Amino acid sequence: MTEGPTGVVPGGPDASPAAGLFELRSAPTSALADQAVAIANACHAMAVRFHRGGKLIVFGTGGAAADAQHVAVEFVHPVIVGKRALPAISLTTDVATVTGVAEEDGMAGIFAHQLRYLAAPEDIALGISADGDNESVRAGLATARAGGLLTVALAGGDGGAIAKEGTVAHVLTAPASDPRIVKELQVTTYHVLWELVHVFFEQPGVLDPEVVA
Repeated sequence: MTEGPTGVVPGGPDASPAAGLFELRSAPTSALADQAVAIANACHAMAVRFHRGGKLIVFGTGGAAADAQHVAVEFVHPVIVGKRALPAISLTTDVATVTGVAEEDGMAGIFAHQLRYLAAPEDIALGISADGDNESVRAGLATARAGGLLTVALAGGDGGAIAKEGTVAHVLTAPASDPRIVKELQVTTYHVLWELVHVFFEQPGVLDPEVVA
């Protein structure tokens, strides 16, 4: 039998495990697609805040800290030529501030403290959590909400405590129990957020005050 382009024999012993790995992602991906309206609503709300002079503030711990930095650079320095740059910062990049706050206030305060002093009411707070239960992300979102910011969360599984508390304006879930799949879905989600925000900016009149009021 002739080998395929990757050296794997079609229908051979490597085919079934590979198919199984893709199948594990099929249902969660479809479930994410079912949130299209919710995602579009979040993007519109974000675009309105940008339009009115706000900035995006992103945060998360562990792997989500790297995601926060990824999101920020996507907005500040778009990889697609011709897309406008939009103001965004990650709260995970200043090691001195994060560790200083953690030493004094504990890990739960690392984002809430920064938001109190760096955020303005017209801004957007985007918290990322693999399971929706991260205490520092929850505290950051609570502080943002109290300060008048638009709050958006990317949370794995059923959204965890972030979804159950019902205090975040837009909770977008990555409906999977496998943390690897959650990560993949969250990466997809925040790239869609970036794209749709730009779609709204490219539609004349959509972000005018009389339209969004």
